[in-house]
Amino acid sequence: MKDDQLTPGRRILLRTAAVLGLGAAAAGCGATDRQPAPGPSASEGGPAGGPQAARARKPSAYRLQPMAGYGPARSRRALPHVRKAPILRMPGRDRAMVLTFDDGPDPRYTPRILRTLRKHDVRAVFFVCGEMAVDNKDLLREMADDGHLIGNHTWTHPLLTRMSRAAMRDEIERTSDVIEDVTGDVPTWFRAPYGAWNRNAFQIGAALGMEPLAWTVDTLDWTEPGAKTIVRRVHAGAGPGVVVLSHDAGGDRSGSVEALRSYLPQLLDSGYRITLPHPHFT
Repeated sequence: MKDDQLTPGRRILLRTAAVLGLGAAAAGCGATDRQPAPGPSASEGGPAGGPQAARARKPSAYRLQPMAGYGPARSRRALPHVRKAPILRMPGRDRAMVLTFDDGPDPRYTPRILRTLRKHDVRAVFFVCGEMAVDNKDLLREMADDGHLIGNHTWTHPLLTRMSRAAMRDEIERTSDVIEDVTGDVPTWFRAPYGAWNRNAFQIGAALGMEPLAWTVDTLDWTEPGAKTIVRRVHAGAGPGVVVLSHDAGGDRSGSVEALRSYLPQLLDSGYRITLPHPHFT
């Protein structure tokens, strides 16, 4: 199930839960009729991928909440509990922001996003789905060659909180395997589809060497509201430490592509610096 297949009410609740770090609360808020892609189930007894992967994938610190940007003051007033969530450390305390794109890579939209980022010498985080990555390995390599971070967004974009632990691990582990096979690097960031986390998702991600990353500004571009609306939402939420959520696949993302062309140079001209996240608390 992709983002645009959830009802708006369920989608917004799941997104809010992710910002607040309340993955368990979101467990009953949605359903999926998609099953994990077929493939061999990984053993639960040790690191994924055998001895070589065991050396490369060092377990991350086990967290029960996804990290998010610290965001502007107005966001904290709107969502007061965000202060209690684990917070990303941005390089310095300047006007730094992080851009993230979910669900790709998609040959229709991802190349256009990459060209815009390259034009402005900006790096972003792409949370890819394994079923998309395995069919678009050239785009995965292009992301890596351009210096972008490639994160794990599961194989088929399921609602993890409705899955068994074994099926969940297969979804996550297979995607990490593809990323590592194509780029040579183990992913260090994981984002649960729909922002729906539970204990198993945090534990499995940590065992595979990844930190959980949420967001502070959701552009809601999955609703295809048009570029102008997306631009307005980014500017309204802009602030030091903000993590912006957008998509480069999962639907018609032409509005997301057009919006990036507009708001990115505007943010840079306003003194914002687009950077990459560091896996630490402030």
